[in-house]
This record gives sequence, C-alpha cells and structure tokens, in this order.
Amino acid sequence: MDEHIINNIKSLAVEMINKARSGHTGIALSSAPILYTLYAKHINVEPKVSNWFNRDRFILSAGHGSALLYAVLYYAGYNLSIDDLRSFRNINSKTPGHPEVGITDGVDMSTGPLGQGIASAVGMALASKMMQESTIIPVMGKMDMDNALIDYKVYVLCGDGDLMEGVSYEACSLAGNLNLDNLIVLYDSNNVSLDGDTSNTFTENVIDRFKAMGWYTDLVRDGNDITSIDRAIIKAKTVGRPAFIEIKTIIGKDTKYEGTHDIHGKALSDEEVLELKSKLNIPNEPFYVDSEGISYFRKLINERSSYKSWQESYQSYERLFPLKAKLLFSNLNSVDVSSVNFDQEKDMSLRDLNHIIMQQLDKQVFNLVGGSADLRSSTKAYFDEKEDVKDDHYSGKNIWFGVREHAMGSILNGLALCNMRPFGSTFLTFSDYLKPAIRMSALMNIPVNYIFTHDSISIGEDGPTHEPIEQLSTLRMIPNLDVFRPADINELIGCWSTMLNKNNPSALVLSKDVKGKLYNSSRDISKGAYIIRKEVDRLDAVIISTGTDVYNAVEIANALFNEYRIDIRVISMPSMELFDKQSKEYKDSLLPIGVKVIVIEAGSSMPWYKYVYNKNYLITLDSFGLSGHSKDVLEAFNFDYDSIKEKVYKMLR
Repeated sequence: MDEHIINNIKSLAVEMINKARSGHTGIALSSAPILYTLYAKHINVEPKVSNWFNRDRFILSAGHGSALLYAVLYYAGYNLSIDDLRSFRNINSKTPGHPEVGITDGVDMSTGPLGQGIASAVGMALASKMMQESTIIPVMGKMDMDNALIDYKVYVLCGDGDLMEGVSYEACSLAGNLNLDNLIVLYDSNNVSLDGDTSNTFTENVIDRFKAMGWYTDLVRDGNDITSIDRAIIKAKTVGRPAFIEIKTIIGKDTKYEGTHDIHGKALSDEEVLELKSKLNIPNEPFYVDSEGISYFRKLINERSSYKSWQESYQSYERLFPLKAKLLFSNLNSVDVSSVNFDQEKDMSLRDLNHIIMQQLDKQVFNLVGGSADLRSSTKAYFDEKEDVKDDHYSGKNIWFGVREHAMGSILNGLALCNMRPFGSTFLTFSDYLKPAIRMSALMNIPVNYIFTHDSISIGEDGPTHEPIEQLSTLRMIPNLDVFRPADINELIGCWSTMLNKNNPSALVLSKDVKGKLYNSSRDISKGAYIIRKEVDRLDAVIISTGTDVYNAVEIANALFNEYRIDIRVISMPSMELFDKQSKEYKDSLLPIGVKVIVIEAGSSMPWYKYVYNKNYLITLDSFGLSGHSKDVLEAFNFDYDSIKEKVYKMLR
C-alpha cells in the first residue's frame, strides 16, 4: 500500500506538470517517498483545520517541487480538489507555480527563492521554543515543560540549491548555536542541479559541514527505502539537537531522463506520462486517484493528530490566561501606542529615542521580539533588563543574530509566520543584505519590522561603504513594504503606532544625528504626510522633506520668509507609501496643483520625480559618499544648510 500511494502521488504530480506544460518533474519523482514517509508516519497536522496553531510545520524549501506537495496535500485531505490539481500554474488557482502561504491550505510559507525556506524554518523553530515556556499550563501549581501548549516541530525538504545559497548556511549556523532540537531538515541529495552535475559546483561534504555547526546528522543511502527514512526521522526526534538527514535519491526516477539535469525543469510528453504510469502500475486514467489509498493515508494522519487533545488544553489555558491567549493565537493588530508618554527634554538621536520607546512598547506587546546583526550597541534596538535568547533558554526577548543580515531577515519571516511581532536591525546601507528576505516579507504580507539606522552621508567618517544613497529608493520600490523615515520623537511614536496596527512589513529608518523636538510635529502620521510648517499669508512653494532633513527644510523656510518674504509650506513625509494611498483631495490639499514643489532628502532622487515638475527641483543625492568629518562631507556635496538654502532661494527668487 505504501508503494502504491507513493506511485499514485508521483503520477498526480507528473500529470499536473504535463497539463500545465511546465514545472519540475525531477523532484516530484525523487522526493515522493520522502514526503510520503513524513506525512504518513510523522507530521502532526489536522488537514481540516489547517491553521491549527500547534501543528507541525512543513517547509518545502525546494519550492520548485510544488506539484509534489500539492499532490500530497490533496491525498492528505486538505482543501484541494482534483480540479485544483488540474489548474496547476493557472492564474488564480489554489496551486500556483511555487507554494504561496494564504493561497493553499497546508502551505506554511511561500517558497521558491532557494535558501529562503530552510532559513525561515529556523525562525519557525525558534518561535516554538520561545512560546513553549510562556504557554505552560500549571498542574497542581507545578510548571512542567511537558504541559506546554506550544511544542510543534518544523520539518524542511531542501535540495542542493538551497544548501548552495549562503543564507542557508547563515541560518543553520545560528540554529546550531541555539540548539533548536525541534528542527529536522530532510535533504534530497541527487547530485544534480538545473545546469548539470553538482560535481561542477558543489563538492564539499555537507554532512561534515552540518556536524561542524553542531547538528545531528544521518545518511539514508536509498531514497526509495521508506523504512530507512522512517527510522532516520524517529532517531532525529530524540537527539536533542537540530537534525540534518541526507537522503540519496535519483532525480526523475523511472523516466528515460533519470539521473540527468534534463529532467529538473522538464514536463514529460503525453506519451512519456503514459509510459511512466505503466511502469508505476497506475491505471491509464487522467488524474487517477486510488480511493483505498486515500482512506489509508488520511487514516494514518488523523489517528496521529493531537488536535482534539490540544483543544482541551487550550480551553484550560484560556481560562487561566485569557488576555495572553487572545494575543497569542490571533494576529495582533490593536496596539494602543497613545499611552507612550515621552517628553524629550534634551537633544537626542532618533536611534536613542527609539531605544527608549521600545522599552515602553515591550510592556504592551509581549510577542515583540528581535535583535540586530551584531550592531545592538550602534542601532540601539534591544530591550533593557530582558534576558537574551540562548541555547536551552528561549524565554528571552533579545535575539543575537550575529553578523548574519540575510539570515536575520529570513528568520524574522519565520517568527512572523508563527504570530510573533519580530524586529531586526542593522545599518541602512546593509539593508541590501536583507533584500531577498524583505521581499518575501512583503510578498507573504507578514508584520516584520526592519529597523535601519545611520541613514545618510552625515555619518561621515565611515565613508561611502556605510553611507546609504540608493537604499531608501530601493526599499520604497518593494510592493507592500511601508517605509518610515520619521523626523523627531513625535513622528517616531506615530510610526510605531501605525506599524503595530497593520499586518504588512515595515522599514523604520532612523538617524544617528542628535536633534531636538520639532515645533508643530505630529504623532498622527497615518496619512503618510502632513503640513509641519504652514505658509504665513500666501503660498509661493512647497518643500517636501523626510527624516532629519526636515529640520533644514523648516529652518530654510523660516529664514527665506524673514529675509525675502518668500512664503513656503513645508511637508514632512515620514511615509511615501501611506501618502500615495490617500485620496486625491488630501494629496491636492497638501500639494496644490500649479505650485512649485521642491524635495529635500539625503538620498536618491529616483522616487521623487512624481511630485515635482522637473529634476531641477530635487535637492537629493545620486552619487556615493566620502569619508571625512560629517560637516566636511555635507559641504563637499553641497548638502549643508547654507548650500541648500542658496539652492532653494535661486529656485524661487
């Protein structure tokens, strides 16, 4: 029966790919025994309640194997039909080309960019560990880890490509450091990648690499031997370390292309599909499904599910801790930040002010957790008097990511997919290292908060490698990512209020320049922009500015009015994305048609053209910085107060 179901799953996946005329047949045939063994004998899920919080997670890091996953999910009883399988890779179907969370029941993460899945799985495993201690139900007054409400495991199927991508190494290194013993990686090892044999590109001993990172390792020499795969997973659950199981397979098994790179992304012809089905002993019937096999497979999964007993435990937990239960098992989107009471008494940098604000937010948002890429002393994004997350001690709130920006972003995604409100911080210029993970945050629509400091050439001495120019522009180009560049403490509080009450990702960009509170600044930045300096009696021009550049904009507007009676409105725009979503009436009320608009921002001009009549009204930066004292660098680029004032005056005189 096991073999028959595996063959039926293979045939369904191959027919899906054939009908779509595109897909990845190779992995569907090589990995079917692995996924069958995992779902039939190990994974704890409830297909009819696919969002059950304590379900085991499965991440198909090799996302190109989606046809195989959909076939398994259909067989397991998830909300998929044969018509859904027939619609593979069609627009608006439940079976897109690569798995997408929120589209297909049973898909725990959107995957496809190799390495992202396995890296985010580390975040999911960490979330389980972090929640475990906080969800213990006391029995007779005693706290026992065996009574924790959250204790799910995370399983990953990855391939050679995932392990070649550097992000997987970064994340797995941290997983070993944190000893995440609830993480099990199944490696489909077939020695073939898209372009050819991996002897051309990937020859290290992967088992030894994972051993060196502190993982338990195992080797299954025959990927068709489900007994050996089963035993390896059983062992992996007990070793007390993250587990890596290499399973040797044959890509495209039972086709004439088996063992070659030709089958990696190839759809079989109609004739080749029939030949394969005959070899697999599957009837020549389109999208044939064996009803006895379905019943057998689903019975195995349902009998092992702990969903019903978990429900009983949850009800006990909810009675004891109603507020925590409500917050933990729903998407948190109603944080009242108005209670943050902070009056800035002295000049401070926004990174320092943000540190103070975060200490107050910590009291309200228990699942706000995160850390920095070895830069907490510079970005200031951490919690005081809170314990660090370490091996065998996961109840802290400060995560030490180390110098692993790319993995940090992916791990944050995993945490957010498990109802945490994570943040990660580094310098703005290093946001480039996180771009693939940020894109996945936005694509999955999950509430990750990225905190970037050192936001302009004013950092001076560190030079052009650390001075951001294009980073703001490229972040703003990512769909569904809201970028915030506040000017002062009021706007910063407003940014957090907005960020914590929405479910898409945010990038909070902060300065290290020491400044005071701006006159007339607002905590209400919900519309993305507002008038921070109103014209006195007539409107000669409008200046749009962001962040600490607003200080110069306001001072210049005041000076030009006092000296030349040039009357300028200043718009502070902490979030371009939010402003662009507003009504035409609101936009026109801030930027009246026919009035000159000038932009002042120490970054790329690229996103600002939509607001100005021509490039001459853009006071921005489109070249790399210099190393030197802050004052000298600003003067070298004519971005000091006097130079900007002179530019604005010449535009308006």
